[in-house]
Amino acid sequence: MAPTWVHFCVNFLCISLIGATNSNMWLKPVLAGLFGYILADLATGIFHWAFDNYGDVSTPFVGYIIGAFLNHHQRPSLSTMNQFANLNYPLAQATVFVLLPIDFANNDPILHAFVGSFFGWFMCSLQIHAWAHTEKDRLPRLVVVLQEIGVLASPAKHALHHRPPYNNSYCMVSGVWNELLNKLKVFEAMEMLLFQMFSVTPRSWSNKD
Repeated sequence: MAPTWVHFCVNFLCISLIGATNSNMWLKPVLAGLFGYILADLATGIFHWAFDNYGDVSTPFVGYIIGAFLNHHQRPSLSTMNQFANLNYPLAQATVFVLLPIDFANNDPILHAFVGSFFGWFMCSLQIHAWAHTEKDRLPRLVVVLQEIGVLASPAKHALHHRPPYNNSYCMVSGVWNELLNKLKVFEAMEMLLFQMFSVTPRSWSNKD
């Protein structure tokens, strides 16, 4: 089933991107795609932070993803051993159900460009994350170049997430948001807010990877 979900997701992403090109406009769809790429990085940071810190394997619907994140922190190299479909199908499943109504209910090329870019990068974020844990000589040359120029999260930058105090650098696409979020202590503030509201303690407070 994993390859099927990824296949469906890629098909709908292609529909979105094709929809973005079916117009005489180019600048606005390109800018919308760039905006989608930037926001996808932020979205993966929130997603990563939430699953790293809250819930467990018994959490309905997403427990298996949380379990994978917890296992990853015990053995970071595990994610590098998965095939593309097996690694990415959880996000592909969610992406399909969001893309499906958008693709068939709207013909706006700007919206299609944003949606295709945002969900494309978001779906692939687990793969990008795995590449950040993979030895350089095992990566395709293009991936290495994209990491070096900052388009994809690099091993050096992502390594900060696995060092004390284990509560920052969550963004997984390019990591462009990490410096700002770390400086402003956004996730720490969100953790304190949730603790004050619901008395829920994040795992990062245990200060263990």
